[in-house]
Amino acid sequence: MSLRTTILAATAVLALGACSRGNDATSTGASNGSDLGATGMATATPTATPATPASASQSFADAAAASDAFEIETSRLALANSSSSAIKRYAQAMIDAHEASTAKLKTVAAGLSPAIQPVATLNPEQQQQVESLRAAKGAAFDSAYAAAQATAHQQTLDVLKAYAASGDVPALKTFAQGLVPTVTAHLNMAKGLKA
Repeated sequence: MSLRTTILAATAVLALGACSRGNDATSTGASNGSDLGATGMATATPTATPATPASASQSFADAAAASDAFEIETSRLALANSSSSAIKRYAQAMIDAHEASTAKLKTVAAGLSPAIQPVATLNPEQQQQVESLRAAKGAAFDSAYAAAQATAHQQTLDVLKAYAASGDVPALKTFAQGLVPTVTAHLNMAKGLKA
């Protein structure tokens, strides 16, 4: 799958998700109730109406926020469920790095004109992986976590590189470019994890 196809697919999924969240909030009068409260990620109803697809910058910010939320959530599970000290060290490093990334993304997004608010809603694949990891323990968890980390970091790296190359907002392009070396390092670390 090419980087352009990956970005287009992520944008489509996020736009559809934004549409359904907008409908839910409108019909129930409730705010977006995501299961990400434990991650400290802000979840808000997108400003886009159900008929309006999210902008490329909003889609990118949402994808980056969801990536951070996924890394934090699965790494917290690793601290609780892993039997490996190496996995636990990696997990704590991921929590620290992705909390810092989230804070930086929020700062960059708030400084845009107009400001955007990253929505950290996990996509169905990410949610399914979290649920799978919740059920695993010990060596089975370690193996699944290491594989999930390698896959997630590769996907994030692809999104960052694509937005850095052709994004529509300079500040977000700079943010994406700045994260490429960090995510590359995380990917290499994940590939080196021994379950």
